[in-house]
Amino acid sequence: MKIIPLTGLVAAPFTPFHPDGSLDTSPVGRQASKLIADGVTGAFACGTTGEGPSMSTDERTRVAEAWVAAAGERLRVIVHVGHASIAEAMALAAHAQGIGAAGIACMAPFFFKPGSVEDLVAFCAPVAAAAPELPFYYYHIPSLTGANLPMVTFLAAAGRVIPNLAGIKYTHEDMLDFSACLRFDGGRYDILFGRDEMLLAGLALGANGAIGSTYNYMAPIYRRAMEAFGRGDIAAARAEQARATDIIAVMLRHGGLPAGKAMMAIAGIDCGPVRPPLHDLGDARRESLRRDLEPLGFPIQT
Repeated sequence: MKIIPLTGLVAAPFTPFHPDGSLDTSPVGRQASKLIADGVTGAFACGTTGEGPSMSTDERTRVAEAWVAAAGERLRVIVHVGHASIAEAMALAAHAQGIGAAGIACMAPFFFKPGSVEDLVAFCAPVAAAAPELPFYYYHIPSLTGANLPMVTFLAAAGRVIPNLAGIKYTHEDMLDFSACLRFDGGRYDILFGRDEMLLAGLALGANGAIGSTYNYMAPIYRRAMEAFGRGDIAAARAEQARATDIIAVMLRHGGLPAGKAMMAIAGIDCGPVRPPLHDLGDARRESLRRDLEPLGFPIQT
């Protein structure tokens, strides 16, 4: 399979829910249009930001369908199919291929965890094989899965048994391992950086693409940082990264993912509440979040 690398910014979109918590795919078209207008190149659906693990398999297929339909040829849609059940992950992978997604990704099972790289490859291989025509990305996020294994070793082992292995969504702070993955086998694999607040560090090590949640509403900042880095203006790139980091600090102070979803509404697209065990901010905390963001120039203008 010829793998076309993902480059630039790939947003991990929020999944919209009605106030009662039921799925609402009606905002997806507006979400996709905003990403396109902001220069984003792809969408990573049903991942952490999209609350994939909190949705049923049926809901996840409906979200994937909505994103593929909304994206058309304008965005490359990578569908996250990771699940604690290998059978469900395989079904989601086959569905993603059937609807014309650009690729699939899979995180490690997070209840019964793989204890070795070999265990992880044994889980991923049949999932990838369920969508043999699509590029397969392993989604490395040990802070949530608990599977903290060396990814450069994973690439060596998985590359022997997963023909459609495309690379890794690398959401971890181990920059030594990240750098080794970028350079492995002559840079054969597509290693996408997954920590928005450290994007500039990823670029410095050689990343060409990144997947993140704050690209939903801050893509212009990161795009300017990447452009400045590309022309060698490190001071300008640092300034843009610092602005993004300051905004992320406010988001984290107000609750992380629930605050990020509230920021999407402030940016003009209300994606509704988060699902338990996450909990919404409430009116007072939303207003406090808005006040704290205003001095930082949020919402961001293209």
